[in-house]
Amino acid sequence: MDNKYIEQLRTHVKDALRTDNMRYQHTLGVANTSACLAMCHGADMNKAYIAGLLHDCAKCVPDDVKIAECEQFGLPISDIEFESPYLLHSKLGAYYAAHKYNVEDDEICSAIQWHTTGKPAMTLLEKIVFIADYIEPYRNKAANLDGIRHMAFTDIDMAAYVILDDTLSYIRKTGRNIDTQTVDTYEYYKGIIKEREN
Repeated sequence: MDNKYIEQLRTHVKDALRTDNMRYQHTLGVANTSACLAMCHGADMNKAYIAGLLHDCAKCVPDDVKIAECEQFGLPISDIEFESPYLLHSKLGAYYAAHKYNVEDDEICSAIQWHTTGKPAMTLLEKIVFIADYIEPYRNKAANLDGIRHMAFTDIDMAAYVILDDTLSYIRKTGRNIDTQTVDTYEYYKGIIKEREN
């Protein structure tokens, strides 16, 4: 790992998240967890760490600015994203990674883009960052976290499926709008698990 580059990125991310100190702690947790998952599953540890470090780099951007910047940069905004602009931090973060933080690796940017909703047939790196965002050590409110954390290192597809199932259940209970991308991702991994069980 290029320690000098990583330290520079950490400094930039800390500044970007300066209005939310716990968000920065979460970010470090996701970066470290992503690196650990990468080591376990044979993915590139450096890519996983960088994707984890940058996954929320647009999180503290005000919602109106998220919308304005997505429009300015030509990033598509779905109806659900207009209604729930916080979802835009993923695709805006991927844009920042490429254009603000000079990340030239499309796989890293894609992992950032899909870390919130997931997507069907995620790459290993995309799954790693998606899961790390849910299980990193500062997360403590979700049900069955210990079991999911163990699963993440032993059965990554099952971990993705359980996280998606729990996420949809939680969103339904809160009455918030559900992104269809999350539903599509859930259905895909549900199919993977069912097919495996037959």
